[in-house]
Amino acid sequence: MLSTVVGTVTTLLSLAGFGYYLVALWSARSFGRAARAPLQPFEPPVTIFKPVKGIDPEMYESFASHCRQQYGGEYELIFGVTSLDDPAVAAIYRLQREFPQHAILLVECPQALGASGKVSNLAQMLPHAHHPYIVVNDSDITVSPHYLRRVLGAFTTPLGKLPVGRLGRIGLVTAPYFGRAHQTVGSKMEALGISTDFMAGVLTARMLEGGIRFGLGSTMAISREALDAVGGFLPLVNYLADDYELGARIHAAGYEVALTAEVVETYVPAYTFSDFLAHQIRWSRSTRDSRKWGYAGLVFTFGLSWSFFNLIAWGFGLPSIALFVLVLVARTALALSVGVGIVGDAQVLRDFWLLLPRDLVAIGVWAWSFAGDTVVWRGLKFSLKQGKLTPMA
Repeated sequence: MLSTVVGTVTTLLSLAGFGYYLVALWSARSFGRAARAPLQPFEPPVTIFKPVKGIDPEMYESFASHCRQQYGGEYELIFGVTSLDDPAVAAIYRLQREFPQHAILLVECPQALGASGKVSNLAQMLPHAHHPYIVVNDSDITVSPHYLRRVLGAFTTPLGKLPVGRLGRIGLVTAPYFGRAHQTVGSKMEALGISTDFMAGVLTARMLEGGIRFGLGSTMAISREALDAVGGFLPLVNYLADDYELGARIHAAGYEVALTAEVVETYVPAYTFSDFLAHQIRWSRSTRDSRKWGYAGLVFTFGLSWSFFNLIAWGFGLPSIALFVLVLVARTALALSVGVGIVGDAQVLRDFWLLLPRDLVAIGVWAWSFAGDTVVWRGLKFSLKQGKLTPMA
């Protein structure tokens, strides 16, 4: 009786997952078409914010890529550190020496304005910005020479028919990304999940919601007008998912959020498997608090995992094998379409054998994320409630 119940439930969830994969594939196709639309020339003066703490993998090369922009407008880089004793400061001084033609400013941000050191730095960096557009990205983000031109150009993207009452102005542009993995299994699983699962979810949300209503930490390009409308960075200083929260607030203030086709690259640390699990738990609990109903609905997106459990429940019977193969084909198509086709991550082909193990881990992480409200971030333990962080002793 138990195996029959489990088999029936996993069959239904497998079919739901298969349906999700089809919708996600259609979403990727829709985004691919939109990405081919030409951008109008738009190269306004812009300030790039880089809040930093400690040394990230390939940090200097990430910094230097922002100084090699083929951009017709004026731009400046502002780095924010909590202390001038931070080891990242040496890389910033080196950048100033090697790119003297660019305005590169180092700002000490000594005040702890809230639980998020990153947002605390951003709030203290803001008075030093001179330009009407601000680009914020993480310290480990590497960009192409066309990054600023394409990201800022997305502010001119036609949005089509807007709902009544909307202002119809783009206030924030965010960007897809992929992770450059190290050789550890944990690092490879993290990168594979970003390219084949997380970004697929972003594209699906974009299609189903008629656009996206959140930001991604890979890139948040913001007009000063929109940032002022939501009170700047200070109201976000206790939020873990500050990128999501900023995009949600800008959208609620009457501005549109656009997803550019410009893909950026981040570096995934050489995670051990336990490091990978800890990071996934923090990320999952953050998403759970930010998009409660959408996160609960993820139960219907784990098609490959459910079809694997279905195989076991039905004793590897022919119908369960056929269902597993059907779902595997759809999951493979999605992984290749988004991971390789949209974000250009060739690692997906190399690490494809990890797709099923990674998806099995993902469903366990999803379930475990409901078991508590504790997260560990940069070595500190916090309680997470309604998206806000409270330090724990």
